[in-house]
Amino acid sequence: MTGFLQQVVQGLSTGAIYASLALALVLIYQFTGIVNFAQGELAMFSTYVAWQFTAAGLPFWLALVLTLAVSFAGGMLIERVIIRPVEGAPELTLVIVTVGLFIFVNAAAGWIWSFLIKDFPNPFPGGAFEVGGLSVGFQTLGVLAVVGAVMGLLYLLFQHTKIGLGMRAVATNPVSARLVGIRVGLTLALGWGLAATVGAVSGVLVAPLLFLEPNMMGGVLIYAFAAATLGGFDSPAGAVAGGLIVGVAETLAGAYVGVIGSDLKVGVPLVIILGVLLLRPQGLFGRAVVERA
Repeated sequence: MTGFLQQVVQGLSTGAIYASLALALVLIYQFTGIVNFAQGELAMFSTYVAWQFTAAGLPFWLALVLTLAVSFAGGMLIERVIIRPVEGAPELTLVIVTVGLFIFVNAAAGWIWSFLIKDFPNPFPGGAFEVGGLSVGFQTLGVLAVVGAVMGLLYLLFQHTKIGLGMRAVATNPVSARLVGIRVGLTLALGWGLAATVGAVSGVLVAPLLFLEPNMMGGVLIYAFAAATLGGFDSPAGAVAGGLIVGVAETLAGAYVGVIGSDLKVGVPLVIILGVLLLRPQGLFGRAVVERA
């Protein structure tokens, strides 16, 4: 039983990382209806920015704050320069634009920092402590604490600030929001900036577990899509819950299903995506869309 619980704890740690990137996907989808295939690459680019700050000698947490500020500004710029000109275009056009952004950001990171693997500093201390025979690493606690803090700050923003209220109004009905005086264009840019900031947190959390290189977020993005699909693309809380579920499911499948092992764990999120789309397309916490003829 202790071994099983140990796997669950490990799954929650990785699931929290998936949840943070899934949360960024859901935020953009809520505001614009766009599934941003470049979200993982934007997170990767932000991680390189954080690495550059630390390589220049800045303390990690100061580098993180500066990185989040750069990510926020970059997200707003992307919305204004790349997304807004195709606003209202067919869905396929928007998909192609985000895929093109994926390729561009990946190539830009390789051009600026090269495709050589780099070490990324770990902000959390090594080691673990024992609880009833269960080993809980400080890395796991740190990841869960950071993602929990992000969720708490987003809750405060959306529920207790005028900016958050305006963002919720735009996400619900942009036409009505514009009629009551809300600057919809600025709010959409803020939404992209916020999503880029949350995605940057995901990249900074995953980089110490892997090696920093331009393709590091490709696999994480698949798990994040599974998390967002499972939780529901219109539910931020569902994205977090979905990320934790996907992380635990992947870890348990790798540990206890011999056919899967460590090599085929990437098949777990694909199975989850397919199963959800077939059985409950709106996700566990999403709302079904009803259209009247």
